Amino acid sequence: MKKLLCLSLVLFSFSCFAQQVSICSWNLKDFGKSKSEAEILFVAKTIASFDIIAIQEVVATYGGSHAITRLADQLNRMGSKWDYTISNVTSGSSYKSERYAFIWKVSIVKKMGDAWLEQKFNSQIDREPFFCRFKIKDKVFTIVNFHAITKLKQPETEIKYFKFLPSIYPNDNLIFCGDFNLPQSHTVFIPLRKMGYISAFAGQKTSLKMECVNEVCLSSEFDNFFFNKMKLQMKRSGVIEFYKSFRDLKSARLVSDHIPIYIEAAF
Repeated sequence: MKKLLCLSLVLFSFSCFAQQVSICSWNLKDFGKSKSEAEILFVAKTIASFDIIAIQEVVATYGGSHAITRLADQLNRMGSKWDYTISNVTSGSSYKSERYAFIWKVSIVKKMGDAWLEQKFNSQIDREPFFCRFKIKDKVFTIVNFHAITKLKQPETEIKYFKFLPSIYPNDNLIFCGDFNLPQSHTVFIPLRKMGYISAFAGQKTSLKMECVNEVCLSSEFDNFFFNKMKLQMKRSGVIEFYKSFRDLKSARLVSDHIPIYIEAAF
């Protein structure tokens, strides 16, 4: 009887979390027309194994949109079919405007409707987050792509509004990701944690130093995922230390000053 009960629990757990997807988030520093074909190819090879990629810091000019098109074209030449969506320019006027982007494998996930920049707090958040709903088989989830203002400008003054988003979108399974310019231990994330949200990483540094010191090349714990543990099961998380492919950090920083992070999740 006990064995049957255990088997039933295992099958129930599997049925609750049957659909799996891999999501990568990467702040691609000043991603625009200045990126060479070699750099575009390097980025494509780095992210090609994931199902969905959330990109921050796409430059606001036409060159940013064109760089995403170039990246998607390169990915499409590597064996899988990809699609993409790019945000409008963020509306904040007190800091650097930019765009966001999502790129995804069409054989794995489907985009549901139009992606959108969240307008409810765009006067309080310089680079308002970019939302996109995706579907994998019968499971729908919403990724919230975000790039906060710099630490010196106090990103907690923006992130504090995130606590309202789960109630504004009560039917969405929200997955927050991006460059928060704050560690997950900051008190501004407490309201989300009280709602059942947890971070994918704790203590993982994700931004590059100017130079490695005693083989330590990463500086700040800024990039992360936050998700509701009752709606999503994280199977694995990790980072890609792409800078190890370069002779020094100066060369690596031409690609980005952040490393990509990822989760493998089940619904």
